[in-house]
Amino acid sequence: MKPPSRPGTVLLTDYAWPDDSVERSVIEKAGHTLVTGPAEPSSAGAIEKLVAQHRPAGILTCWAPVSGTAIGTSPDLRVVARLGVGLDNIAVDAATERGVWVTNVPDYCVEEVSDHAVGMVLAWTRGLAVFDREVRAGRWDPASARLRRQSTLTCGIVGFGRIGRATARRLGAFGCRILAHDPHPPQDVPGVEMTGLEELLRRSDVVILHVPLTPATHHIIGSEQLALMRPGGLLVNVSRGGLVDTDAVIKALDSGHLDGAAFDVLETEPDVPAGLSAQPGALLTPHVAFSSDASVIELRRRAAEEVVRILAGETPAHACNTPRDLPAGSGDPR
Repeated sequence: MKPPSRPGTVLLTDYAWPDDSVERSVIEKAGHTLVTGPAEPSSAGAIEKLVAQHRPAGILTCWAPVSGTAIGTSPDLRVVARLGVGLDNIAVDAATERGVWVTNVPDYCVEEVSDHAVGMVLAWTRGLAVFDREVRAGRWDPASARLRRQSTLTCGIVGFGRIGRATARRLGAFGCRILAHDPHPPQDVPGVEMTGLEELLRRSDVVILHVPLTPATHHIIGSEQLALMRPGGLLVNVSRGGLVDTDAVIKALDSGHLDGAAFDVLETEPDVPAGLSAQPGALLTPHVAFSSDASVIELRRRAAEEVVRILAGETPAHACNTPRDLPAGSGDPR
């Protein structure tokens, strides 16, 4: 039998929903105490002060940065759990060195993000956002329509993990030709042609990004990559803002080389560059591709359950690192 979980403090650094009720229910049912920071994500320094004040055994974080200093401040810290998929706001290497687990919930919003990406493509092919703005401004001009037949498009998917594969299935149902690029390409995917990134860019009418933000993928789409794309194409980013050089996209839209840019994420979010918001071909949503009534509840519950699991000495369901020098009973699977 595993040793019983000792009561501890869990810090929720921030949250993108009305309250902390789901997290609190899971944490307190297990006998721990939940301490909640402000809803809006604080600075790295503010999080470090919260950690120093409460010395948590577990940290749940949504968007707030959890620095190496924060991780090193609490001697009892066992886990930093991301309320999401990406880990770019967590000092994973520092956690690994200090024997702290880092976890995420990698598959809670596959359908939602894929639906959002495909919805953006449909909005572009049918001119939904552009014509909505035109009609609201008092302009009724159906003769100006320059619309596209969905089934004639070649769609390139950069990143072919869970979400990329879901997007390929959805676009395939519309009759699109599907290209995909991934550093670890799967073998023999029916209806999908795996290609290099440059070839995908040259051949695609639509390019959709489904990759994590890492040093290797920062600005994976810049001026050189945009120049390779077919004239009059669409770029869709529902992953991380830092994947795209926004200034290069604005220039490509200004020149007409790029017809549309559909972004759910921005490198400067929540600030929207004026040059981007002024573009008629820009379709912008406020980092909500992950969200639905079902996905948000699932995310919150599963992230909190991961913290409880690790504090009980069990193995995490979705470990993102292999911590060094774990104490006995801490769920080390090695």
